[in-house]
Amino acid sequence: MSAAAVTSFPIVSRVWKSSIGRKLIVALTGLALVGFLAGHLSGNLLVFVGREAFNDYAQMLHELLHGAGVWIARIGLLVVVVLHVAATISLTRENRASRQAYAHPTTIQTTKSAKGMIFSGLTILAFVIFHLLHFTVRVTFPADRYVDRDKFGEQRFDAWQMVIDGFSNPLVVLFYLIAMTMLCSHLSHGVGSMFQTLGLRSKKSAPVVTAISKGYAVLIWVGFISIPISILVFGYGR
Repeated sequence: MSAAAVTSFPIVSRVWKSSIGRKLIVALTGLALVGFLAGHLSGNLLVFVGREAFNDYAQMLHELLHGAGVWIARIGLLVVVVLHVAATISLTRENRASRQAYAHPTTIQTTKSAKGMIFSGLTILAFVIFHLLHFTVRVTFPADRYVDRDKFGEQRFDAWQMVIDGFSNPLVVLFYLIAMTMLCSHLSHGVGSMFQTLGLRSKKSAPVVTAISKGYAVLIWVGFISIPISILVFGYGR
């Protein structure tokens, strides 16, 4: 986020200049992403139900708000991810500068953890852009090659076949697996931090929050990688 963009909006500028404000941005955007991932996974798993069910789901998304809904969601997702990464980088740079004069093993370890979060966050941002180009904007899947018909006989895009073909490419699957692994590593730490920033984590609740963070991360990881693994390794849909 550029300085010009921030200072153009006084309220945004005040929030961004405050470390508490940026932590709140990280937490709220993180919460939005956690909710999005759960919803996105539940929709994606319809690929196992079959072509008709998955294409019905894809058609519903593309017709939401007369076609505007899906673009609002795409742009919103990208904005949320960019804000999340930008605020995290800004906080980490600020923390690193303040800790240099007071080096201590615990703070050094925290800095290493933060660096890992930044790297995984940037990788996830790159993946989101790639994923949008690949499966959503359909750069490599032209509509005239993927045709299906709904229950009324109307022509529609065959999203199910697009997913099958997309995950039949080993390089795409490899990138997807790496991104999902990094995403879930990010989640296992980030969900706990989100609880803490929002004041929902205490010494008493810390073990439960940690269990929720790690459990959610594992659930998301298994759910998302089950699709490309089933297609590429076990030949589902091919």
